[in-house]
Amino acid sequence: MSIDRPLKVALFGSGRIGQVHARNIAEHRDLELAWIADPFIEGARTLAAGTGAVAVESADEVFANGDLDAVVIGSPTSTHVDLISRAMAQGVAALCEKPIDLDIERALACRDAIKGNNTPLMLGFNRRFDPHFAAIQSRVAAGEIGRLEQLTIISRDPAPAPAAYIATSGGIFRDQSIHDLDMARFFVPDIIEVSATGANVFCDYIEEAGDFDSVVITLKGRDGELVTITNSRHSAFGHDQRLEAFGSEGMLSAGNVTPTTVRKYGAAGTEESDAYLPFFLERYAEAYRNELDSFAKAIRSGTACSPGFDDGLQALALANAAEESARSGRAVRIENSVKIGQP
Repeated sequence: MSIDRPLKVALFGSGRIGQVHARNIAEHRDLELAWIADPFIEGARTLAAGTGAVAVESADEVFANGDLDAVVIGSPTSTHVDLISRAMAQGVAALCEKPIDLDIERALACRDAIKGNNTPLMLGFNRRFDPHFAAIQSRVAAGEIGRLEQLTIISRDPAPAPAAYIATSGGIFRDQSIHDLDMARFFVPDIIEVSATGANVFCDYIEEAGDFDSVVITLKGRDGELVTITNSRHSAFGHDQRLEAFGSEGMLSAGNVTPTTVRKYGAAGTEESDAYLPFFLERYAEAYRNELDSFAKAIRSGTACSPGFDDGLQALALANAAEESARSGRAVRIENSVKIGQP
């Protein structure tokens, strides 16, 4: 894209994730946060006041601007398909938070509607841009530990989300696990089988909503790789985010992140460290910045974004398969599930 000015960006959503994106867009050297759209206009106005953007209530007001270059979609999941479709129809690049939709049929219909459109479109699986996880993935791909045999992903939130959020989240597999399912595909793109089990061990309102508060997922790759994902809606010691790649010639691992590397040694204990970073906003702050930078570079270069729309579809299909497995007690073969393929 041959534009000799910062790219003009509109942000949909002024909630928690919208605030992260707003700050990062405003601080980016090649982007200008021009509009923030949210029907809850007071939230948009408050956020706009600190960034220099214009607050608007509707998508119509955003897409009426002829000099709009890109949108970042951090609004509720139910809006994603419509906003993606409108952006692609106008040739406006889009970065959309996961999932594409809770209903995979709507996501597939969206894929069909934008088929052949080369406008940059990125799905917000920001953990691919985490420097710790990305370093392991690149070293595994380079063959540093030989043939990848086992991948272990642990992701536990510090505390359950509020009951109102849980009720509309789509369930733990589509809301929380979907990040880890995409991370699994970052290492093992071709998953052929999903097994999952869920439990309710600590949160009454999650159980009342018909959801699980703890799950374990096992994936099998086409070449025999095994992936284990452990998720929980709580962790007494902070945001627990770990990854281990085990191969024929060695292992690579990434542990939890602390504010400093200082360790205390004394009579009461040794190797005492700072508490882990409290939540995803802090733990993945750099990943969100790196994600946005990759998006901006893709717009400038006209290259395809990664992760893209198909990655969002694949992760959603795996989440659906995990839900089916947990409810039925049977493994789910992906070949016999929703056929996705390429747009």
